[in-house]
Amino acid sequence: MQATQKLCIAGLILTAAPGLLAQQDWLNSFTPDGQPDLQGVWTNPTITPMERPASLADRAYLSDDEVAALEARTAQRRQEADANIEVSDGGDVGAYNQIWLDSGDTVLSTGQTSLVVDPPTGRAPIRESAQQTRDYFFAHVEDHYRYHTVWDRCITRGVPGSMLPAGYNNAYRIIQTPDTVTIVYEMIHDVRIIPLDKSEHIDGRVRLWMGDSVAHWEDQTLVIETTNFNDRGMIASSAAGGRLKGVPVTDDLHVVERFTRTAEDTILWEVTVTDPEIYTRPFTISMPLTRDSEYVMYEYACHEGNHAIANILRAGRAREARETREAGETGDGTARR
Repeated sequence: MQATQKLCIAGLILTAAPGLLAQQDWLNSFTPDGQPDLQGVWTNPTITPMERPASLADRAYLSDDEVAALEARTAQRRQEADANIEVSDGGDVGAYNQIWLDSGDTVLSTGQTSLVVDPPTGRAPIRESAQQTRDYFFAHVEDHYRYHTVWDRCITRGVPGSMLPAGYNNAYRIIQTPDTVTIVYEMIHDVRIIPLDKSEHIDGRVRLWMGDSVAHWEDQTLVIETTNFNDRGMIASSAAGGRLKGVPVTDDLHVVERFTRTAEDTILWEVTVTDPEIYTRPFTISMPLTRDSEYVMYEYACHEGNHAIANILRAGRAREARETREAGETGDGTARR
């Protein structure tokens, strides 16, 4: 098993694998106005799951052998999936093959077993009622556009969802000026311009998809606090979010992000999410972002009101019409199944 080191961030004592603190003698660079330099293009594709698998119980980190085995199994599974793609008799053309995806082929450099690092179980403390709402939405996507994820609707992936890994487009450009930090997200088309010279949030009656952010520096760490969310989004909208995909938010959502550059090519990003009606307690996600100066970000070109949503809703109405017709044919007012 790898040796570990202790790292204190945001009041939490995290046990970090050696890779995270490998450059302990590295000195951060600064922008011309004296801020720690976070600028550049950063990526986070990974096969590390959002939540810790039950089989790993209280294991926070993988051994080197476990990392190698997991990455080998993932590569083999993807190769077999591409080899077995075929069109079904029902006309299903299948999903993307791997050439269209960029979901990473390695675990996080920290070796952590999940993106969720607190609670210590590596599991988000989702209330049963919130899981039921999520499941209801997914079961009724043919009934109303609001039951689709906000990513499917091409609106936004929200905060912190826009920072979470997905199947592709896992890049983020950070730009700094003396009084702002701007984050450009490759997935969808979001741009957050976060002020450094604002001390208070906007009026609580104003509710936004991405919330209202206030940022400041704590030594070498950029701290971004976001409130004033509307209640129409969700924490995660990608399948990579596991159980978190589709879990709703309320207008009490409170998000605190921390960006700490720990090496020339690494930023440690962590986020603590608080939403009392949805979670039994706050929880924290943490992961390293890796600098990639050769990465080219292209326009995602997702657009609101995309054709897929309208077609899914039409399919629902066609199903209802068919069931009504079949019910009439039985003569007893019940649909044949």
